[in-house]
Amino acid sequence: MIPRYSRPDMAAIWEPEARYRIWFEIEAHATEALAELGVVPGSAADALWRWWATNPSIDVAAIDAIEAVTKHDVIAFLTWVAEQVGDDARFMHQGMTSSDVLDTTLSVQLARASDILLADLDRLLEVLERRAHEHKLTPTIGRSHGIHAEPVTFGLKLAQAHAEFRRNRNRLAAARDDIATCAISGAVGTFANIDPRVEAHVADKLGLAIEPVSTQVIPRDRHAMFFATLGVIASSVERLATEVRHLQRTEVLEAEEYFSPGQKGSSAMPHKRNPVLTENLTGLARMVRGYVTPALENVALWHERDISHSSVERYIGPDATITLDFALVRLTGVIDKLLVYPERMQKNLDRMGGLVHSQRVLLALTQAGVSREDSYKLVQRNAMKVWESDGELSLQELLKADPEVTAALSTAEIDEKFDLDYHYRHVDTIFERVFAR
Repeated sequence: MIPRYSRPDMAAIWEPEARYRIWFEIEAHATEALAELGVVPGSAADALWRWWATNPSIDVAAIDAIEAVTKHDVIAFLTWVAEQVGDDARFMHQGMTSSDVLDTTLSVQLARASDILLADLDRLLEVLERRAHEHKLTPTIGRSHGIHAEPVTFGLKLAQAHAEFRRNRNRLAAARDDIATCAISGAVGTFANIDPRVEAHVADKLGLAIEPVSTQVIPRDRHAMFFATLGVIASSVERLATEVRHLQRTEVLEAEEYFSPGQKGSSAMPHKRNPVLTENLTGLARMVRGYVTPALENVALWHERDISHSSVERYIGPDATITLDFALVRLTGVIDKLLVYPERMQKNLDRMGGLVHSQRVLLALTQAGVSREDSYKLVQRNAMKVWESDGELSLQELLKADPEVTAALSTAEIDEKFDLDYHYRHVDTIFERVFAR
């Protein structure tokens, strides 16, 4: 992943030294368990941990140099450790296969990445809740097909996003649990040359669950679900980012990204204030979703194991988690500092001459004894006059001047149907549903 879209804590999980440190812990814990079972001498595990305590650094370049000859990363690592530890290192990796190390390590990395992403989501949820309550009753127009529909509040828009990201948090927590499994089962996963108790010991030390049946590799349906979950979260990021982008359009301008002192919007046009952060988030979301299909295709491996998944995961593991981490933090900042313009929202709400109240009049006519078909025609023919006048005419006044309408509804009854507060009488109920603890 390029540094521009990387945050240090998430990027550190995927550094080569971090990966090798997990490899060592797996090998040392496994050797420790083998010693307890009497398979290897106790001095072997002691030697590993003693060396680790006094020499905790990993020489990545030296391991890479060995791998250039062996063409095998795990063997290169074991060779390098043996050079450091001495004769006792020969008891490492007893009955294990490379996938035991690689797959369990990936589980640790994805679990740690999940913990960061869950914390990111928690911060985003806090900001969404605060801003939603801030604008709980800020009137704005709801749109369907991009066209004015009926009144909502800006707080409801943010409450909807909060509910969506809370679902995403639940999905990610479940995906984390599903991905955090340990497999130390040996070649083709039969435990022929290693006791299942070794796997249980390593799993306990690393905070992982035991993989029930690993066939030498951890089944990739787990990984597919994990990356699919990241893709869903990315889509939610894009959904909220797209809303902000629309609201910042000049013709709308109900909200916009914070524009800091000294910031420039265009190299050519000094007046520009562009939604660059949310446009960036839209692009990043596309990238995260792009990693989902390869993860799905990794599920179908040959027989008990092949490594067609390996090259894919070396890309998508770091890139998907690093990208989503950056995106969530950026989105949190956008919402936290979002500039909201209630006056412009009200102006847009009033722009089309009261058309947004048409449904209430329609329903009132039906309740007054007019058929639904005729009620619709009566309201629509007046509404179209307002539409074609670009809001210069008033639906309320046109209806009061229409004898077929006033035959069913009094002037006072028509006026009552244009009460904006009517639309917000259940906002408290919705907020209680979303934010109740």
